[in-house]
Amino acid sequence: MPLNLLVVASETPDQCEARRRSVGAASHETFASTLASLDPEATMSHLSCVDGTPTPMAAALQRFDGVFFAGSPIQMHEESAETRSAADFAARIFEAGVPAFGSCAGLQIATVAAGGTCKAREGTMEAGFARGIVATPAGRSHPLLRGRPLVWEAPAMHSSMVEAMPPGGTVLASTKTTPVEAAEIRSGNGVFWGVQYHPELTIAEIAASLRRQSDDLMEQGMARDRSAVEAYARALEALHEDAGRLDIAWQIGVDEEVTDPDRRMRELRNFLTLISST
Repeated sequence: MPLNLLVVASETPDQCEARRRSVGAASHETFASTLASLDPEATMSHLSCVDGTPTPMAAALQRFDGVFFAGSPIQMHEESAETRSAADFAARIFEAGVPAFGSCAGLQIATVAAGGTCKAREGTMEAGFARGIVATPAGRSHPLLRGRPLVWEAPAMHSSMVEAMPPGGTVLASTKTTPVEAAEIRSGNGVFWGVQYHPELTIAEIAASLRRQSDDLMEQGMARDRSAVEAYARALEALHEDAGRLDIAWQIGVDEEVTDPDRRMRELRNFLTLISST
């Protein structure tokens, strides 16, 4: 039987439209396209956890084999109608017992839903790539990270992060500046696998994200001016077009864990293997 998947959006309608103008798709639409490339036979549904639509009851969610929370600018350390709605939605997923996966904001939503906390990053945002990700002792044998090397890089773009894991949470990978880069959360009847980075994004989409965040990058001293951001974004686009450009990969400081789509999407593949076998 083909997998029946639900992709959850946490961008507001305005944020969805802004991203469509930038890269042609909202975050949840990009996520769905990536999943379709990994499993062309899967059926895909979409719901928003922030647009005011009532959260489905657990019984309605149990028809799905897996749920995916896409990234967004939502700030789960802030109190708002959107953050409350997102956490309530994730709590309902845990109640339903449907396995779930989330990247970036998705990890933070699940963390808060299960009783953990998030906070704004100190200093600068993590922009472009998460550097020097290392599995914890628990992560080295965890199926989420199966196939990852001892140290790896991954596409990333975020200004907030997990502060404290909830009960039932296990940190699976960290960096020097982001203590929770990958995690498993068990709450109620459910299990959630999440990463703070973006295995679903192409290198070109990271380039577009950098352009959208130009003002923040300059304000934080990460770029002197827009031309510096533009030059970096163009290099990323060239690497996206030709993964064999070792000169660009060397200058940026990434390897096949980023440039090879199969390796870049490893966590998604591992999660699809999980839900296919249950």
